[in-house]
Amino acid sequence: MSQGGMEDAEVLGEGFALSISSASEAEFDAVVGSIEAIVMDAEFQVLQRNFMDKYYKEFEDTEENKLTYTPIFNEYLSLVEKYIEEQLLTRIPRFNMAAFIATLKHHKDEVADDLFDMLLTFTDFLAFKQMFLDYRAEKEGRGLDLSSGLVVTSLCKSPSVAASQNNP
Repeated sequence: MSQGGMEDAEVLGEGFALSISSASEAEFDAVVGSIEAIVMDAEFQVLQRNFMDKYYKEFEDTEENKLTYTPIFNEYLSLVEKYIEEQLLTRIPRFNMAAFIATLKHHKDEVADDLFDMLLTFTDFLAFKQMFLDYRAEKEGRGLDLSSGLVVTSLCKSPSVAASQNNP
């Protein structure tokens, strides 16, 4: 083989590696796009909300975890993760959830934060618990209250307009 032939093989090798990388990135992007579509779908929203409505009162914001959390977590995995996986398999027949979750950790910056957090609830119990604590706070009206930091300022600088608004 000539010296020129060897260089061509190396170039082809790099191009081949690049095309494999591009293909896996395209596949990852396709999976993320499909998951976004699935979790935005009304059917999924109802499924998740019904599950959370059923169990949110079980969760308390304490360091200690109750024994009841484990079966709820397992039920969530079998219901929600299974639903998403089944939906993905209809769109991407060779989809593998375990492989995707492993890949996801390396591509965190490429996924919207809210979607990443939801997917994290499949593998991270503390993220799962936090999801329930946030949901409970929202249901009980204890959501984030920013009203104490709000200040209303008139955009109108003219004293005559302000005076006319004060005099009926």
